Amino acid sequence: MTKIGLFYGTQTGNTETIAELIQKEMGGDSVVNMMDISQADVDDFKQYSCLIIGCPTWNVGELQSDWEGFYDQLDEIDFNGKKVAYFGAGDQVGYADNFQDAMGILEEKISGLGATTVGFWPTTGYDFDDSKAIKNGQFVGLALDEDNQPELTEGRVKKWVSEIKSILQS
Repeated sequence: MTKIGLFYGTQTGNTETIAELIQKEMGGDSVVNMMDISQADVDDFKQYSCLIIGCPTWNVGELQSDWEGFYDQLDEIDFNGKKVAYFGAGDQVGYADNFQDAMGILEEKISGLGATTVGFWPTTGYDFDDSKAIKNGQFVGLALDEDNQPELTEGRVKKWVSEIKSILQS
């Protein structure tokens, strides 16, 4: 079985908590290695053929600060042949014009560097105006809103993981 690298950035702790939920659903730390992007370097990415990337949208459509600091270093990573799933935390009510933008910014960059995006997620059940995380009518990954829909997070994680698990572990 392929070991999966889960890289996340967190400002308030929500994204780390979600990352832990995803790791548990995927089968625990024997299947998924979690790493805070603030502690990661380029070489950490090289050991995985499958990745899960988590980033909250911060301020008005911006990357979380640790991801912002790492963003240019992504150019140094060979993503060719890597499968990458994304998840993001955002506020669809307070920031309806840029809900989940950070997830979209990272997916655009990483797929442009050769990665294959897996784990698209429907936009149904959300109320927002615009997002850089939409491709072909779907989110590029799991969209979560801990501010307005925290009661849906666990169910969404379970469903999303059930969809990506076999793709990432094959």
